[in-house]
Amino acid sequence: KANSGHPGTAMGLATASYVMWTKFLKFNPRDPQWPDRDRFVLSAGHASVLLYSLLYLTGYDLTLDDLKNFRQWESKTPGHPEATHTPGVEVTTGPLGQGFANGVGMALAERFLATLFNRPGHNIVDHHTYAICSDGDLMEGVASEAASLAGHLKLGKLIYLYDDNKISIDGSTGLTFTEDVGKRFDAYGWHVQRIDGMDAEAVANALAAAKAETSKPSLIIARTHIGYGSPKYQDTAFAHGNPLGEDEVRATKQRLGWDPDAHFLVPDEALAEWRKAVDRGRAAQDEWERRFAAYAREYPAEAEMFRTGMSRGMPASWDADLPVFDPGDKPIATRAASGKALDAVAKRVPYLVAGGADLTENTNTKISGETDQSAENPSGRVLRFGIREHAMGAMANGVLAHGGVVPVTGTFMVFSDYMRPSIRMAALSNLGAIFVLTHDSVGLGEDGPTHQPIEHLASLRAIPGLAVIRPADANETSEAWRVAMERRNAPTVLALTRQAVPILGRAQLAPASGLRRGAYVIAEAEGGAPDAIIIATGSEVAIALDARERLAAEGVRARVVSMPSWELFAAQPQSYRDEVLPPAIKARVAIEAASPFGWERWVGSEGRVIGINGRFGASAPYAVIYEKLGLTADNVAGQVRELLARSAPARR
Repeated sequence: KANSGHPGTAMGLATASYVMWTKFLKFNPRDPQWPDRDRFVLSAGHASVLLYSLLYLTGYDLTLDDLKNFRQWESKTPGHPEATHTPGVEVTTGPLGQGFANGVGMALAERFLATLFNRPGHNIVDHHTYAICSDGDLMEGVASEAASLAGHLKLGKLIYLYDDNKISIDGSTGLTFTEDVGKRFDAYGWHVQRIDGMDAEAVANALAAAKAETSKPSLIIARTHIGYGSPKYQDTAFAHGNPLGEDEVRATKQRLGWDPDAHFLVPDEALAEWRKAVDRGRAAQDEWERRFAAYAREYPAEAEMFRTGMSRGMPASWDADLPVFDPGDKPIATRAASGKALDAVAKRVPYLVAGGADLTENTNTKISGETDQSAENPSGRVLRFGIREHAMGAMANGVLAHGGVVPVTGTFMVFSDYMRPSIRMAALSNLGAIFVLTHDSVGLGEDGPTHQPIEHLASLRAIPGLAVIRPADANETSEAWRVAMERRNAPTVLALTRQAVPILGRAQLAPASGLRRGAYVIAEAEGGAPDAIIIATGSEVAIALDARERLAAEGVRARVVSMPSWELFAAQPQSYRDEVLPPAIKARVAIEAASPFGWERWVGSEGRVIGINGRFGASAPYAVIYEKLGLTADNVAGQVRELLARSAPARR
């Protein structure tokens, strides 16, 4: 009816999906958020019509009319599954490989929560993660990254069915994909089986064997036939992403023994069989709730903490220990201040975990005093992802989608390019990921332009729903953590310095709490209404404050605005934005050690931006780079003078 979509994969997977959903998956269609349900990921998100059919048949809040509105405006059945849009969809999938890595994160979350909350005689966390993946998923590098780590961690409750239909969009997978997948996954440390995916008994036996294997993740290589039943298009690339057409749909129905004139037909006896999932799920959840009630009586504090985490909440006074830094102390890199804030939060939020992509120490995302997560130590709160940024982000999304655990990930900002698809998926999925991106500018110095992010701030700011926060000093960094932890339904990037920056004297300046509004007047003009406004982020705020002092000595009144987050500021009422950036003041200079792209929104057509335009960074001590690129108080002051002179030539 939609005249678009990907029918072939769904047709080939019908048998295997029927077995998995009716004989193995533990879920309650009437409560899609039941904490101890099995998780199911359709990593091959292009086969969304399969998932929607399964959800409808088993009794989720999806109707036959919703299926008829497949791929239509504001329907509950979009072209690819969206977690926040359709009941029963666990994660947003479609970009191949993302769902594969999400599932690894889910399995990691399940095991961590089991070690954190289960007690002798009380297993309140005990479920599996299932997924269906495709040839395309396994071609993507993110799946290889995640599979390697899953095998290393021995995630035994992870069960994947690989739809080995040997067809991709361009044709046979033999064009590009002739490796022995089973041997690869065996080398990763997975339990591997090969079956006929069109044989229901073979599927059931393989799933049972996978559940019995508790020390390794499982891959079931299921040989299937894309477009199964289509006389013309079975086992062809056409079936992947094209509607079969009216004539071929009729021919397929006839071949499978169905009435070719019946549309959206679900026989009563078939629906009754599928809908047994409702009673089965209700009974399973009722039994779990009785067990949880007994657990809560014996361990009330743990039960309350479990409920809080699963509802994306925070414990009371979780932020009570966030550090406050003294301006009299020596300068400190915001990455180091972030590490202190992370430690303070982690002490009060036991379900917070953190780690990095082989940069855990460099990004200060190692929780002090905590041990590494491993197969031997599943309670470890320090995640070692290895050099796998893409999988790290996608796994963090899976951890969040599972619920109950708050993951923090860290890498250098320049390497956010490797994980950008995962950052985007976090925003699209309304997941409160915290991405710590350090070495945020040319301020990292001698490592040079390969490691110095230039265009990255602008690129990240372009992602809808993502808040990019670049704090000016240690106290703004503490406040940034408060904001990030409160954003449980939206992701946050913390852009942090490698180089030490001064702790700003808050007695003379506005308090760092202004950060939560995205931008605030950190230093007002002296002696009257401002002649000009200097706007800065991160390490350049100190430069802006220095320029203000120089201008004040000349009788020029300059207001300094710290703007750590464009997104948070844009969300403020217009009245507040006009209060911080009065429209009447046209003389505006912004300074940021990055591409100036987008800054015209805040400086206006008459303002100026001191940034890094048309080039990359350089290898040298960071102070030299700043001077050579004009990121100095002298240049800021000079630009303000020029703007004022242009607007008022007679000014003295």
